[in-house]
Amino acid sequence: MKNHLHHATVGLSAAAVAVLALSGCGSDNAASAGGQPSAKANCATGSIMASGSSAQANAMSEWVKGYTASCSGATINYQAVGSGAGIQAFIQGSTAFAGSDSALKDEEHGPADARCKSGKAIDLPMVAGPIAVAYNLPGVDSLTLTPSLIAKIFSGKVTTWDDPAIAAVNSGAKLPSKAIQSFHRSDSSGTSDNFTKYLTAAAGSDWTYGHAKEWKAPGGQGAKGSDGVTTSVKQTEGGVAYVEYSFAKNASLGVAKVDNGAGAVELTPDAVGKAVEAATVVGVGNDLALKLDYTTKVPGAYPIALVTYEITCEKGLSSDQLAVVKSFLAYTAGDGQQTLTDLGYAPIPASLQAKVTAAIAALS
Repeated sequence: MKNHLHHATVGLSAAAVAVLALSGCGSDNAASAGGQPSAKANCATGSIMASGSSAQANAMSEWVKGYTASCSGATINYQAVGSGAGIQAFIQGSTAFAGSDSALKDEEHGPADARCKSGKAIDLPMVAGPIAVAYNLPGVDSLTLTPSLIAKIFSGKVTTWDDPAIAAVNSGAKLPSKAIQSFHRSDSSGTSDNFTKYLTAAAGSDWTYGHAKEWKAPGGQGAKGSDGVTTSVKQTEGGVAYVEYSFAKNASLGVAKVDNGAGAVELTPDAVGKAVEAATVVGVGNDLALKLDYTTKVPGAYPIALVTYEITCEKGLSSDQLAVVKSFLAYTAGDGQQTLTDLGYAPIPASLQAKVTAAIAALS
């Protein structure tokens, strides 16, 4: 974002992930074992609509359940319709916040700010979600892929699992002579945007399709939502897709290790933490949009990750929406962070969590 001049390093180290998981991100409210707000939680009364990212659907489901268990006077209706549709619904004024796996782009800021009337729309990072290259290959318990191979698989240039290029980085593996059936998102998707940002940055000339929320490469089959591509791979031997890790984990799919040039890295919350250490805040003030380094070669860093933002109005929400949005988002950024690791996500780093909490408190 060309107008965003402030840069600040954000560290999401393995230690930070562990501390956050144990401490609830330093929330002032003591959380219960289930990550629910304590009796001291600042509950609000009312009902809000929200929509967007399907990558965070599993986290959002847990957050809504945990929050409303203690704040029974509030109703949060979140629809996992995809990041693009979520931003459009927010711009149109039909939701109180949008979930998006990409921060607002320059061309989206104007309409989003206009929706807020008396303020501007801001990006609040809420969860780090590793993107898994998930596969269905019975008998293949370990699979390593490079950026080049991932690009060729998802653009239809490598078409069988026993291709010599795959075999070359999987010494000793019994790869089947089965056709690769790749699946991509058919809807406007922040997961697609982040996945293709990774390929654009890391795969060089093997990926010439740029990055966007809409899938542009040839070949493959489309499916709607994170659940749609996950189900497609689950039902298809030889299937492969890019999907937020929690979905691959819940479906018991194989997850490829990724070698960015410093050795094969298994997808774990700690490995995602190492990759996000180089993230910088590129937003201004309470807009906390981040820039990730997809080409990192830090040993043990899993490089394909996304950050999901909750996008809302810094000023300008209607009074009936404001109290619930502030209360709910304060919970998701605080006690709600405890639930993320078990769900297959990574918590936001402690240094960033303090900024997110302050930005939420300043909503008016």
